[in-house]
Order: sequence, then structure tokens, then C-alpha cells
Amino acid sequence: MPKIHPTAVVEPGARIAESCEIGPLTYVGSDVTIGEESILGPHTCLTGKVTVGERNTFVSHVAVGGPPQDLKYKGEPTEVIIGSDNVFREFVTVNRGTVGGGGVVRLGSNILMMAYSHVAHDCQVGDDVIFANAATLAGHVHVGAHSTVGAFSAVHQFCRVGDYAFIGGFSVITKDALPFIKTVGARSDAKIYGINTIGLERKGFSKESIEGLRSAYRLLFQSDLLLKEALDKVEAELGFVEAVGQLVSFIRESERGIQR
Repeated sequence: MPKIHPTAVVEPGARIAESCEIGPLTYVGSDVTIGEESILGPHTCLTGKVTVGERNTFVSHVAVGGPPQDLKYKGEPTEVIIGSDNVFREFVTVNRGTVGGGGVVRLGSNILMMAYSHVAHDCQVGDDVIFANAATLAGHVHVGAHSTVGAFSAVHQFCRVGDYAFIGGFSVITKDALPFIKTVGARSDAKIYGINTIGLERKGFSKESIEGLRSAYRLLFQSDLLLKEALDKVEAELGFVEAVGQLVSFIRESERGIQR
């Protein structure tokens, strides 16, 4: 049987794995599923349709599955799906989706959400992502795997954050944040600051891949070529580097424009 504190409220219908722990004054709604070895600390609230994978830790005062903060939402059935091995620190909030955005908020695995960080409706978050304190996603944001959203930073609705991107603290992102690249700055002056070399080295990228990205960066953002011309040149000369190909595809697919 799961270990459930006597002051916790677990509604009938909730599906809780045998090895879970439910802390004091915690609430688990009737449409919640929690995987093995997950821990819900004190004052955690899981409500609405929420599916949680294995070995997730909700430290304290975490709220997952609340209705979206969207005036168009009229109570339709939507949900949150969370992978495994994630850590949700104090006062983290994750809202459900909306019908217009597909109805599902998805978080991958091995994510660290530090205190007060927030994921809004219809967001999609990949694996191995770090949200520093008070990092905030507006609705419909896509965050790629292995990326970092810095403390007190905000990502505008419908923006994308690429794989292995690094967003510095106190940044406001109103266009797509490029994969593999550091982006830092306030709303009026957020700029890119080169390849996220240290982060990529820590993730095991080869010297050849990092050098290919540096060369692509110089052509795309430090040459006199128009962006379309630079993209064609990078693709022709460096397209054999997988990471460079991902960067080129990300730029070509952007609908909001990119932070530069």
C-alpha cells in the first residue's frame, strides 16, 4: 500500500502506485495517476486529469493540473502528462491544456523545476530541462531537450526554445530561442551570445560538432550575408554536422522569427 499521511486527501478513483508516499495536507484528485516511487511532499495539490510517471518528487506546495489561465477556457476536459525522474521544488505550478492548444501539457523526464517556476497551458517540454527559480513559460511554448531557462526569465506564448539552448537569467524571450546558443537580455534587447560551449561540452558533444556550430554561427550572425543566403551556405558547407543541421532546420521552421 502507498504510504499516505493521515491529513492527506486522496479522492476515490485516484490511481497511486504501491511504492508512493503522500505527505501531510496534500490533495490528490480523482482523475490523477501516480507512478511507482513518486513522492508528494506537504501541501502538494494534483487536480484534474494528471498522469505522473515514476520516481517523481514534488517537494512542497506544488500545484499541478489546475485549470489554464486562459479566458477562453470553459471547463473542457484537458490534461497534464509528466514523465519520470523529475523534481518539482517549492511552489512550482503546471496548468492543464486547452482545447484550442491540443488539450495536453506534456513534460518529459529528468526535468528540474526550481522554486516558483511555472508552465502554462499547452506547453510541451522535452527531457533533461532545467527551469531556474521563477522561470516562466506562457501558453503554447515548446522547450527542447537539454535546455536551460534561467532564473526570473519569461518565454512569450507560441515561442520555441531549441534543444541545448541556454536562456540567461532575467531574460524576456519574445521570438524563438535558438538551439545550442546562449540568449540573454530584457524584452527590448535580448540577444544571442555565441554557442553554449560549456553546456555542450558537459553534455558530451564532440569538438568537431562544437567547432561546426561555431563556424555556422559566424556565417549566420557575424557575416554580411542575408540570413537566407547564410542558411544555404551553412547547409552546403556544414550540413554534414548533425547539430548544424538541427540549427538550420530550427531557423527555417520558425514562424515568430528568432532571437539574434
